[in-house]
Amino acid sequence: MKNICTLLVTMAGFFASCSSPDTGAMDSGQTLGSYFAHTEPGVQSGGIKIIPLKTDKGDFTLWTKRFGNNPKIKLLLLQGGPGCTHEYWECMESFLPAEGIEFIYYDQLGTGFSSNPDDTTFWDLPRYVEELETVRQALGLNKDNFFLLGHSWGGILAMQYALKYQDNLKGLIISNMMASCPEYGQYAEEVLAKQLDPAVLQEIRAIEARGDYANPKYMELLLPNFYNKHICRLPLEQWPDPMNRALDKINQSLYVTMQGPSEFGIAGRLAKWDVKDQLPGIKTPTLSIGATHDTMDPEHMKWISTAVQKGRFLLCPNGSHMCMWDDQKTYMNGLIAFLKDVDGGRL
Repeated sequence: MKNICTLLVTMAGFFASCSSPDTGAMDSGQTLGSYFAHTEPGVQSGGIKIIPLKTDKGDFTLWTKRFGNNPKIKLLLLQGGPGCTHEYWECMESFLPAEGIEFIYYDQLGTGFSSNPDDTTFWDLPRYVEELETVRQALGLNKDNFFLLGHSWGGILAMQYALKYQDNLKGLIISNMMASCPEYGQYAEEVLAKQLDPAVLQEIRAIEARGDYANPKYMELLLPNFYNKHICRLPLEQWPDPMNRALDKINQSLYVTMQGPSEFGIAGRLAKWDVKDQLPGIKTPTLSIGATHDTMDPEHMKWISTAVQKGRFLLCPNGSHMCMWDDQKTYMNGLIAFLKDVDGGRL
């Protein structure tokens, strides 16, 4: 029996080492045992850590969940919306563990399993920057291991955080976000809107003019004509369960307050946000990810990689705003290569 167990363990290690032929398995010196090692004392909770958040209006909690353990590469994920949950990042579980990369889910205040104060004064970018710094400290992330990936609204938060706290970062990933909300609005109006059938656009505009966003017809028009072309290009009936869950649970108060009610451009508190002129001050190695069919201008996202001091651009040619799903291999291969190149001192 002992010999059989030894054989099974050996075979498991062999197949694990063969699971990632392009980039190899885990980094030298890292094992399955070390990757899945317990790092917290006491009863184990599957990597979940609840972080206290103290404010002038009360005390709240932030939900995080660590997957894996890598002392050199710890990737904290910022979801978009604003107001979505962490759940659409679950695709990472199919790619990053095989590379030995640690990643951390984090529901921002007002989303998912974190507290929801139901108070729009909390939906504020500078406050979220400080919240993120609280999370970093609580998780023990630092310049030797801390990679920050922000998607969409999370990209805004990631850029703003880097502009204040980049000395805490090892690497920065800006996914599917421009550095200027006015230019994002301009792209939506001058490029994306003009790609719609004029009759469909006219009907959408009429609904928006009435402020009738709860009208079922609004989403009936947007799903096939806009969402399926620029949000996720997979057939609607095949949209992934994690993505559907995240979108279904979006905090509408948070979304409308910061983004605005319309899907074309931006009209909330973020409407005037623009950090283009500040990007040259970012010295942290930075990956900008864009997609050909994105809601964001891919040329602008390419430009971001040239504006920072150490930039790289990844284009997902078959993808849209959720290109971690609809151009998945391109996205994941490019992300993994960046993480390993920065860790290896090659960027």
